[in-house]
Amino acid sequence: MYRTIAVVGLGYVGLPLALTFYQQGYSVIGLDRDSRRLEMLAQGASGLPDIDDGLLAEALVSGRWLTTDQYSEVRQAQAVILCVPTPVRNDKPDLDCLTDAAQALAPHLVRGQLVILESSTYPGTTREVLLPILEQSGLKTGEDLYIGYSPERIDPGNRHHPFLSVPKVISGVTEACLVQIHHLYNAVFDRVVPVRTTEAAEMTKLLENTYRFVNIAFIQEFARLCDGMHLDVWEIIDAAATKPFGFARFAPGPGVGGHCIPVDPLYLQWKAGELGLHSRFIELAQSVNDSTPRYILNRLRSHHKTDTLEGQRVLVVGVTYKPNIGDIRESSVMELLQLLVDEGCEVAYHDSLVPWVMLEGERLPSTPLMPETIADQDIVILATPHADLPIDLLLAHARLIFDTRNVTGGHIGQAAVLRLGVGE
Repeated sequence: MYRTIAVVGLGYVGLPLALTFYQQGYSVIGLDRDSRRLEMLAQGASGLPDIDDGLLAEALVSGRWLTTDQYSEVRQAQAVILCVPTPVRNDKPDLDCLTDAAQALAPHLVRGQLVILESSTYPGTTREVLLPILEQSGLKTGEDLYIGYSPERIDPGNRHHPFLSVPKVISGVTEACLVQIHHLYNAVFDRVVPVRTTEAAEMTKLLENTYRFVNIAFIQEFARLCDGMHLDVWEIIDAAATKPFGFARFAPGPGVGGHCIPVDPLYLQWKAGELGLHSRFIELAQSVNDSTPRYILNRLRSHHKTDTLEGQRVLVVGVTYKPNIGDIRESSVMELLQLLVDEGCEVAYHDSLVPWVMLEGERLPSTPLMPETIADQDIVILATPHADLPIDLLLAHARLIFDTRNVTGGHIGQAAVLRLGVGE
């Protein structure tokens, strides 16, 4: 019987999962090594867009919620779920956070516990990396200890698909492990989807995000073709999307971002290389996606009929990787900011969800959108449109807007407007 759940890593994945178990009546132990994160959570502030801080405040006084950096606390839990970062460094998987967490966890494991990895990773990680470390506890997988993998499917800011309604793919290192993870997640999620091996579950997550990675690259390239042919890519996408079968809508923009979409395909690419295999689709998609910020810069150069934008005052609106969240992880807009600085532009940015960013080793604060500030810019780039974007204010006072997300349609103002995927 699962009564107490430990969640290791209280970020975008771990905290919503931990609070979900709390809401379902479980006692929860949240572990994180970041003292600032723990302090913020202890004050009832999550810092995440999908978390109701009122729920966090309720959990804090419930007697069923503990946040700590002490791994010894996991002895009280019947299940431990790992939600730690798994970034890519120099085009290779960096599992340091995972191996560090596993090594800290192993001495405190007790007989009968279930350990589940949810972090995105390459096929084989659970069995080849995590299992040997956990078995240093002296417990035998499938008999004394149960190990499984279930890929996280959280989409920050998505209000259309509630967390518990998203089907949960599950797997176990052994059949007995799969039974245990099924027992836990089937009691919480609306639907669980078992697969035969942890490698299949790990590969499922890579397929989901590589599919998006490749299709985003395709629509970026398609937008460039429309630019060259003086066509409107947004009109064409709208028309194609009326087909009720055989077409999935993707939209161009300033590039890809977030922890998963730019990273997971590189895990797959690395694993394929280790096995002597090769994915040309991933390689090409990475090239297109990585080049998108520079393509935007080149479009602006072309519009100005110049080889350089040096000295231009440029305001970038929105620096997060997607609208309505304050997450700049792997955001292509940050790359665009750097390119503009390298070009010699006078760069400013506005983002209502990101009060400052680090650029050139300095803290750059968000610039308030005031009429005189907007009018003082030579170029305004609409990169990430949050719900509170004052589009009419921008159109009324800007000289030139480069709209990378097609948010200016239907609005009227004095500004000249360029749109990504709409050739001049």
